[in-house]
Amino acid sequence: MNPPSDTPPDQPRGPVLSDVSFESLGLSRTMTAVLKRRGYTAPTPIQKDVIPLALEGHDIVGQAKTGSGKTASFAIPILEMLERSADLPQALILAPTRELVQQIVVETEKLAIGQNVKIRGLYGGEPIVRQLRSLERGVDVVVGTPGRVMDLLERRALDFSDVYHVVLDEADRMLDIGFRDDIERILRRVPEPHQTMLLSATLSEEILFLSRKYMHHPIELNLSQDELSVESIKQYYITVDHDRKIELLMHLLEKEQPRQCIIFTRTKRGAEKLGQRISRKLSGVGLMHGDMAQPARNRVMQGFREGKVKILVATDVVGRGIDVEGISHVFNYDIPEDPENYVHRIGRTGRMGRDGVTFLFVCPDEGDPLTNIEMLTGKPIESYKPEGFQAYQKRSPDNREYQEVYRIGF
Repeated sequence: MNPPSDTPPDQPRGPVLSDVSFESLGLSRTMTAVLKRRGYTAPTPIQKDVIPLALEGHDIVGQAKTGSGKTASFAIPILEMLERSADLPQALILAPTRELVQQIVVETEKLAIGQNVKIRGLYGGEPIVRQLRSLERGVDVVVGTPGRVMDLLERRALDFSDVYHVVLDEADRMLDIGFRDDIERILRRVPEPHQTMLLSATLSEEILFLSRKYMHHPIELNLSQDELSVESIKQYYITVDHDRKIELLMHLLEKEQPRQCIIFTRTKRGAEKLGQRISRKLSGVGLMHGDMAQPARNRVMQGFREGKVKILVATDVVGRGIDVEGISHVFNYDIPEDPENYVHRIGRTGRMGRDGVTFLFVCPDEGDPLTNIEMLTGKPIESYKPEGFQAYQKRSPDNREYQEVYRIGF
């Protein structure tokens, strides 16, 4: 059995709604003209739902899959509602990683072209003096990681007196990596009344608690589990012995010939070792993890966006902010301990309805994490046996746990 991966990458499917127009959402002629120039033909489901509600001033809690167009869903109404004569920031967008901050800035700047809107990304790894100087020149929209935003607030370099629009993007990930205290401290600095939009791939009890505490009668927009699993992505798992994982990966890279791919590891050290081993045999390999200096990460991301880097080895922390449409494959070299990370990982492919293929490497003693992933997504992942490659060595018939992956419930 071979996974289908020959659908043309530029054939959009799924999210585009042909029967709804941006004009019908109540947008200005200026914005609809910008959207047309940028190639936006029709709103995606999350854009169709969020934009009108945001323009009416509602607080929103949205459960949105990756690659669904959610950045535009909050950026468009914010840009529509900004007061052009203001001197202080009017909008604050918080995101978990530097890469995601940079991505939001780039996309929002494209939507704001010709509108004289100043957008600034604030994150660690860049000299804070440079960010302080840019803030002195004025800013309309602040996009930042909670840690750096809180740092600049304490230095009194940021004034939120005029902030009305607040966005918590990928809120689940911000809580996962320990930003809850910073988020709460920041939200307490934003004057009332204000509008808050919280967007997340998953809605945990902790996120709902945060929304109840800091939001005003939020409207909840929940996608079904089927939508969260991303129908345009073909998902497979492969049972593999620990000591055969690298050989299996090289076999799949040669067989699949991905246009571009991300290989996820669980640790920084694991990413470094794997990147070095792949680089010995293949070119166009990049590495990204949280301990790398920001200029180095920027160079790798630039190469990845330009297509010079074909294979990116990354950890979950940095991989979350990667939004490159050409990614055809995702390899889960290490199974994630948190099943929610699986949803975020595979969402790097299948962007905007394009087809994607993902492989999950599962060692014989990792049946429980696999079951947890399937319980979260609501469907079993199909087993895949690579042609011409023995991924695991069968043990004695009376020990099924070590003969193949053993799962409960599927």
